[in-house]
Amino acid sequence: MNQTKYIFVTGGVTSSLGKGIIAASLAKLLQARGYRTTIQKFDPYINVDPGTLNPYEHGECYVTDDGAETDLDLGHYERFLNVPTSQANNVTTGRIYLSVIEKERRGEFLGKTVQVVPHITNEIKDRMQLLGKSGDYDIVITEIGGTVGDIESLPYIESVRQLVWELGEHNGIVIHLTLVPYLAAAGELKTKPTQHSVKTLMESGIKADILVCRTEHEISEELRNKLALFCNVKREAVIQSIDASTIYEVPNLMLEEGLDVVALKKLDLPKKAAPDLKNWNTFLRRLKHPKHVVNIGLIGKYVEMQDCYKSILEAFIHSGAANETKVNVISIHSEHIDATNINEKLAGLDGILVAPGFGERGIEGKIEAVRYARENKVPFFGICLGMQMAIIEYSRNIVGYADANSTEMNEHTSHPVVNLMEEQKTITDKGGTMRLGAWKCDIKQDSLAYKIYGKETISERHRHRYEYNSNYVAQLQNAGLIASGVNPDTGLVEIIEIENHPFFIGVQYHPEYKSTVANPHPIFVNFVAAAVQAKKK
Repeated sequence: MNQTKYIFVTGGVTSSLGKGIIAASLAKLLQARGYRTTIQKFDPYINVDPGTLNPYEHGECYVTDDGAETDLDLGHYERFLNVPTSQANNVTTGRIYLSVIEKERRGEFLGKTVQVVPHITNEIKDRMQLLGKSGDYDIVITEIGGTVGDIESLPYIESVRQLVWELGEHNGIVIHLTLVPYLAAAGELKTKPTQHSVKTLMESGIKADILVCRTEHEISEELRNKLALFCNVKREAVIQSIDASTIYEVPNLMLEEGLDVVALKKLDLPKKAAPDLKNWNTFLRRLKHPKHVVNIGLIGKYVEMQDCYKSILEAFIHSGAANETKVNVISIHSEHIDATNINEKLAGLDGILVAPGFGERGIEGKIEAVRYARENKVPFFGICLGMQMAIIEYSRNIVGYADANSTEMNEHTSHPVVNLMEEQKTITDKGGTMRLGAWKCDIKQDSLAYKIYGKETISERHRHRYEYNSNYVAQLQNAGLIASGVNPDTGLVEIIEIENHPFFIGVQYHPEYKSTVANPHPIFVNFVAAAVQAKKK
């Protein structure tokens, strides 16, 4: 292909309809037909990135190999396509305005009055075409965050309007995702919200090429014709997106609806071969027909909102299918755990995962959970802060340092077994300044980590400011806390484990970010397998 084609996905009526899943599903189908496809997300909030956002505000902050703190939808993109994303795949209003203001300060606009149109919209259009101009992709799908009609989204909608016009016929199309609600009192589906949403889009100068209708009930042929007529789209371009039992069913549902075929026709591209979804459907079959069931306790402090641990929950789905096992993730708030109720709270669990996080709230509960897993031989997995809690627990209860702690929680501890990283001590800005992105780790042979990975050097993604204090590593190793993975450049301990335990591992990095349908993360796969074995005993 000589020219990259562009698909823009907008949303209407309400948020959280699943634009990211629709974008990822369409990309999966196009990829399965042989097209080089990527997805990018444009978010209308003014934060430069979601790195400084409270998880309750925005859910999980997803991290790419190149160290970008991004929207959690990029996790869906990677999990569906098995292709790494980067800084270029997620852009926010904050980043757009920051870039334009910096250009203005440098005098790049030659004294012109800097305005939303054309300066902000030009910056947006440049970012929208960045991946397309790389030559690496045939089709770029761009998801526009927010809802059509929002003040925040207006510059993006205008940019899409301009870009579709500039690209010319068959080179850029718009998919509008909307809601067709079911009114129980009337006993019927209603199309009016969708009509109004499309009208709002048209008032901005954009005609939707394809309408994807989220619904809880089947949309009749009569309603499809009505939507086509009043929303000014062809009948074949009215696509039903009905509720599914798992997001991983959506590509098949979109295949049945012909979303990929309609999109290719609008872009004047050949269908090529039918989508090859053999491996995808093998995964789905194993997911839907498990042979085992295990209960994994997720010990965290943001458990009220599932999106806070989105990548972890999805990694359990991938690793569960790999083990033909249904993983029941039981979320347990670490603030509600203490020495008096630990046995009651964690009884019946086949595995315990202590989740990542920041700050001192709920820390003692996490430490108690580590102790319970270690003493009761329950398979244990600690991620980032979870690994640090395992170090503190071991220091207190095995080595005898009663006040051992992290300086994040207690700056005055006499045994700071977890400490602020040296390069972090002079940093004052919070955004984008942690240890981020992919870093290497050398693994010791004859360790659990080596058994899991099957190789001596790995690369994993990080997001942290604190580290295992090197002054204590040798002492704790002599007491049985093995440092089995170390960064070759910094000497930072990346993996800890203990012997004489069914499965006990803590990692400083975030393995959940790299788990995909095609490649479930090996630690999660082995952790679930250990939980299956624990249940059998």
